[in-house]
Amino acid sequence: MSHNLFETFARRMHERGDADFITTREGRDYSYADALAMSARLAGALIELGVAPGDRVAVQVDKSPEAILLYLATLRIGAVYLPLNTGYTGDEIRYFLGDAEPALFVCRPAAVEEARALAAETGCPAVQTLGTAADGSLVEAAAAATPHEAVEPRDEDDLAAILYTSGTTGRSKGAMLTHRNLGSNAATLAEAWHFSETDRLIHALPIFHTHGLFVACNVTLMAGASMLFLAKFDADVIIEAMAHGTVLMGVPTFYTRLVADPRLTPEVTARMRLFVSGSAPLTAETHQAFEEKTGHAILERYGMTETNMNISNPYDGTRRAGTVGRPLPGVEIRIIDRETGREVADGEIGILQLRGPNVFIGYWRMPEKTREELLDDGFFITGDLAMIDGHGYVQIVGRDKDLVISGGFNVYPREVEEVIDEHAGVVESAVIGLPHPDLGEGVTAVVVLQPGDRLDEAEVLGHLEGRLARYKQPRRVFFIDSLPRNTMGKVQKNQLRQQFEDTYR
Repeated sequence: MSHNLFETFARRMHERGDADFITTREGRDYSYADALAMSARLAGALIELGVAPGDRVAVQVDKSPEAILLYLATLRIGAVYLPLNTGYTGDEIRYFLGDAEPALFVCRPAAVEEARALAAETGCPAVQTLGTAADGSLVEAAAAATPHEAVEPRDEDDLAAILYTSGTTGRSKGAMLTHRNLGSNAATLAEAWHFSETDRLIHALPIFHTHGLFVACNVTLMAGASMLFLAKFDADVIIEAMAHGTVLMGVPTFYTRLVADPRLTPEVTARMRLFVSGSAPLTAETHQAFEEKTGHAILERYGMTETNMNISNPYDGTRRAGTVGRPLPGVEIRIIDRETGREVADGEIGILQLRGPNVFIGYWRMPEKTREELLDDGFFITGDLAMIDGHGYVQIVGRDKDLVISGGFNVYPREVEEVIDEHAGVVESAVIGLPHPDLGEGVTAVVVLQPGDRLDEAEVLGHLEGRLARYKQPRRVFFIDSLPRNTMGKVQKNQLRQQFEDTYR
């Protein structure tokens, strides 16, 4: 029996036939039948270009329906899909091509000359282009190719995709995800979030990341639902789209911008049934403000590149602000003391570890790193600090690497940030540790102010007085216009540490 994920998708696609799969505002739409046919043509093109089962197909293209169909075609022939962030530079692409050794690199049409040079340098045998208007050499090759209707048999532990981590603390690692990893998680999420063929997802996320590709698209396919495909987040477009949508998946930035829009009302969101947030922490303030303005409680969940989704607030039941909920069916978690390696009691902070069919099988060509983070008993060390509250919900406190140890005391940045953010003059903040001659690390706050506010360092520190233990209070406060973020909205604290590294020297 084949466990190729495309087999599961194809059964649903055949059932849905002429029903919408992907629609765009420009009118370039695909029914499920269209998607099946185009995936067969693209599969034929991939085979004629020399892509074989197990080969990697590296893809750095702008968002388009055809990019999703390329993903499906790659699965169909048993190859391994390797999406690359559209913001990666030539030097970064050189590393990925050299490390993954793909059989094919698909790039934007405008980047083809650089792509060919990088491919020649790294030994990648083929380069094709894919544009945003169903254009590019790969589309032309698909039109001329013999459609490949068959589905290559795959075992459940065969690779379906490789996703590279951001690499903020060293060389990027390629997380190896299997057909079982992706299929089990999509089925679990579709059931947990009550997805059905009547749903219409407003898709405004990038598609080179777990959230936009595997959560949004795989769950849509699993349920036989439809997607409105948007190039990016635009509040005007999102608000208009809610009249015909049922679900929005977003990062916290989506929701902070929507909350600030006076057009966001219960009437505008009346047809919507679900708002999901992930990829970065959602503040309790945003969660509460959104519910006050719409009557909808945002469903926050927790996942990682290496694991897909692990924990979710409930569809039915209380969605607790500031938490990511409880483990999804089939996922086990434990929270471990960073010093003793023992499980901590509820209410205590430790390093989150988890196990389940969604957890990757290791890092591409990094056996030592795999052994460090994927334990013999199957638990993966997430690197996130977490605790279980009195309701059994998981709270993510921060990244273990972001923990500040000042004078021998552990300071959890999220706790300090939440208190700073309560000040009316503050938009958001980030707390980091910087080298300090006496304390090891000095607690430091970087703050973004409300437009026109003149809050100064002394006032921020005064706001914290009596609210936090002295050792948790920042020794310095800096103000900047905006916090550096990656494409998924995560604050890049490594950049802040570099910017202010000489503060206490």
